Amino acid sequence: MKAIGYRQSLPITDAASLIDVEIDRPNPTGRDLLVRVEAVSVNPVDVKLRRNAAPADGALRVLGFDAAGVVEAVGPDVTLFRPGDAVFYAGSIDRPGTNAEFHLVDERIVGPRPASLSVAEAAALPLTAITAWEMLFHRLGLPRVGGEGDGGQDRSLLIVGGAGGVGSIAIQLARRLTKVRVLATASRPETADWVRELGAHDVIDHSRPMAEQVTALGLSGVDFIFSTNATDRHFPDLVTLVAPQGRIGLIDDPEPIDVRLLKRKSVSLHWELMFTRPLFQTADMIAQHELLAEVSRLVDSGTLRTTLTETLGRIDAATLRQAHALIETGKARGKIVLEGF
Repeated sequence: MKAIGYRQSLPITDAASLIDVEIDRPNPTGRDLLVRVEAVSVNPVDVKLRRNAAPADGALRVLGFDAAGVVEAVGPDVTLFRPGDAVFYAGSIDRPGTNAEFHLVDERIVGPRPASLSVAEAAALPLTAITAWEMLFHRLGLPRVGGEGDGGQDRSLLIVGGAGGVGSIAIQLARRLTKVRVLATASRPETADWVRELGAHDVIDHSRPMAEQVTALGLSGVDFIFSTNATDRHFPDLVTLVAPQGRIGLIDDPEPIDVRLLKRKSVSLHWELMFTRPLFQTADMIAQHELLAEVSRLVDSGTLRTTLTETLGRIDAATLRQAHALIETGKARGKIVLEGF
């Protein structure tokens, strides 16, 4: 089967940084699904791994996490899906990736694909939706409408990096499923327009000091902060603007930050890695299947929208190199998708 991988960490301008290959088609066992991949999206984690995690002894590594496709075959212990089902998911960091015609994935981290979306629109969602959902509701504990706290009315959330893939879905989840005041950061007119379109109540320019901008909005502090990138650069500002007993969550890999600065306000710090559940086969691993199923329902009801902004072309090495280069600029808006082999 066709696949795209790499054997050594090289600049994306090097033709060997990602290469087209032929590899054996895998067979499902246990709770695995064999999925015929129809579309994939590209995430910052793909770029980080390609640049920093060279395969041992020149072995081939296939990247790719987000995928939308159709179940081709199932392992003997599968109960949630059957051949022919349309699915979407984000895979696991310790297994071969989705940049291949056929891919094995544990059914417990797979969701039914939204019926109202094209395959490309669906492929844009899984990794960022899981990350945003787990951070907002499982780590930071934002109160949902209808639950305890009645959605968090009179509370506020700041999303740093609101125009990125994770920020784009986090804004929607917070705005549609809670009553918190949603602040999102963007530094260019087009990205500011994007986050407003997605539902942000207020836009903060993260290229300027943020604390004074928050104060100018009439807020004495922000209850929840979701930092998606450049946490080390923004951390002093976040310490200043977070409310006493507030919560800060981050998903990037910052340079060392001084968490002692949070003590005076009794602020808690939370990490989110959407690969944790599949990587450690946690007892609640099926929570990712459940949240993706809910995301799918919310999309089909019109509550959430895809964050796809660009479909570059077919799934091959040349197009993937183009996608990685766009991610490396740090200026990507929403999600970049490739479709078909």
